[in-house]
Amino acid sequence: MNRLIIAAPLDAEGFAPFGDVLDASGAPDKIINQGLCGRYHDRAQLDFGAGRAGISLFQAEARAMPLTLEMMERHPLGSQAFLPMSLDPFLVIVAPDKGGRPGVPQAFVTAPGQGINFHRGTWHGVLTPLHPPGLFAVIDRIGEGDNLEEHWFDEAWTVTLP
Repeated sequence: MNRLIIAAPLDAEGFAPFGDVLDASGAPDKIINQGLCGRYHDRAQLDFGAGRAGISLFQAEARAMPLTLEMMERHPLGSQAFLPMSLDPFLVIVAPDKGGRPGVPQAFVTAPGQGINFHRGTWHGVLTPLHPPGLFAVIDRIGEGDNLEEHWFDEAWTVTLP
């Protein structure tokens, strides 16, 4: 099996099976605030089950490429959105579910200003900024229950940029 993954630019169509791309592309849905603000309305399917939405800040160290992917995780009880607090790109790794384990991973690189929302139960890599400061606002489920499941690969994958 080929254990090399080449990251592709993040786009809504390619990412759709795993979640939502959050950006301000295209024309705004509404013009508000006395005509001075474009609203890009309802861009993510937030799903918190029996929990509630919480906003946390994550400070992650920038990663060097190529990246060794040894583990993926998912959150069975709620979605998880990552909004970078800088215009630096970050790496997003996802995989389809194959019988309760991640299938073949795919990798994407965000454009400046893009964030993502993982749908509930989506296998994904850990937060992977490519440049400091690695500061993100994260919107996810706060509540009772175990909302983290990890899978460690028997053999690691290598993720590279194009």
